[in-house]
Amino acid sequence: MLAKITSCALVGLEGVLVDVEVDVHPGLVGKIDIVGLPDAAIQESRERVRSAIHNSHLAFPQRRVTINLAPADLHKEGPAYDLPIAVGILAGANQIPADYRDSMFIGELSLDGSVRHVNGIISMASVAREKGLRTIYVPHEDAPEAALVPDLTVIPVETLGQLVMHLGNLLPIEPYKPENDEAAEDEPPYATDFAEIRGQEHVKRALEVAAAGGHCVLMSGPPGSGKTLLARALPSILPRMTIDEALEVTKIYSVAGMLPPGQPLLRQRPFRAPHHTISQAGLVGGGHWPRPGEVSLAHRGVLFLDELPEFGMRTLEVLRQPLEDKVVTISRASGSLSFPASFLLVGARNPCPCGYYGDPLHECTCSRGMVESYQKRISGPLMDRIDIHVEVPHVDYEKLTGEALAEPSSAVRARVEAARERQRARLEGTPLYCNADMGPAEVRRFCKLDTAGRSLIKAAMMQMGLSARAYHRVLKLARTIADLAGAEEIAAPHLAEALQYRRRQGE
Repeated sequence: MLAKITSCALVGLEGVLVDVEVDVHPGLVGKIDIVGLPDAAIQESRERVRSAIHNSHLAFPQRRVTINLAPADLHKEGPAYDLPIAVGILAGANQIPADYRDSMFIGELSLDGSVRHVNGIISMASVAREKGLRTIYVPHEDAPEAALVPDLTVIPVETLGQLVMHLGNLLPIEPYKPENDEAAEDEPPYATDFAEIRGQEHVKRALEVAAAGGHCVLMSGPPGSGKTLLARALPSILPRMTIDEALEVTKIYSVAGMLPPGQPLLRQRPFRAPHHTISQAGLVGGGHWPRPGEVSLAHRGVLFLDELPEFGMRTLEVLRQPLEDKVVTISRASGSLSFPASFLLVGARNPCPCGYYGDPLHECTCSRGMVESYQKRISGPLMDRIDIHVEVPHVDYEKLTGEALAEPSSAVRARVEAARERQRARLEGTPLYCNADMGPAEVRRFCKLDTAGRSLIKAAMMQMGLSARAYHRVLKLARTIADLAGAEEIAAPHLAEALQYRRRQGE
């Protein structure tokens, strides 16, 4: 008998419906053939499914079984097809009803018949709703994630035997009902608060501007001046994620298999800090069948690159396109996939190999050639894409040992959220999120200067050697500073502050 069960494959971050067609027919007893571009994990499902059926006190059909995963030209991978294959075999052997046209089945089987977690549940549930399916059967621990998708009945399955009892109307499984999360509105915990960071007020101001407009930052300073601490405190002043942003980030982490246990929806903005030995594929994504990299895992959050010159130059260069386009496209012989990559880049570096070039407290031991060579490890085109360049000097003893706390992150975040709200209203009707996302057309429309401003930017372009890209970035930065000040128009002081954050020639 032929049975058809609906399951799902992941292509990048999106789900694609897969029909699991199971034909139980006379032939070599117990032989199972799987076709339709399965990977090794799916081929091995033959033994997992056989043992799960036996250990669930069910009868494996004493016939030949042929399984087709359609469409046949789509690569399939992973153990998520175990459950639909088992249901198809049992339906083909007339042990359970065979009509499941409005349902999707997803799950990995253990040898004892228990159903285990799989990655990408939220993407699969989303495509199920889009295609008009009404019910989705998922592993019990994945039910909260699937329930994030509305208008879908989620059936949490613990074991294959339990599912068979449910499908046979002997012992129905109650659909999953999300619990009211009273802690959802609570402020999420952060590793570091601005109140705990002594001194560095000008750096905090630069990070506030960066958070308000989504601008990239490069901090330069000697070892121990607080660059890493400041970067790790940055998420605490970023605006809270909207539900749409949270779902975007959750989908990426679900597909990557990195959702924290018991947390189906990520509410805190990501903070990623990869080591400088990371490869290009690890940074932007890749692999035989591409997976999201660090730039996608930092989507809607912060990508912190500590000791920036220590990263390979070729590795850093792959950031240039994501910084402009907010998306990463990975092409392979089998096809191309795109991953979102709208992140706030924060870099930190020492001014030279020993770390003390220009430091009044320590003597630099590097030659001029060593300093220039070290600073040139970051290319000019990449530096030109960084809006804010700020020096981080040593902290004075008096500030470091003072008892008074600095301004807390909650107060800074309130100003940032107010600035983002102004941007959201200004950019309504466009796909843009913040000032850093604006293109030339939006800059021309929203970043108009008065006579004093035009004279200032003209002089700055001649003296600082600003490129056309840098010109637009200065205007976007000035627009953010004006938003923080609650000003409708960009004034000369806003433009002057934006210009002081630009990299000087020779740096």
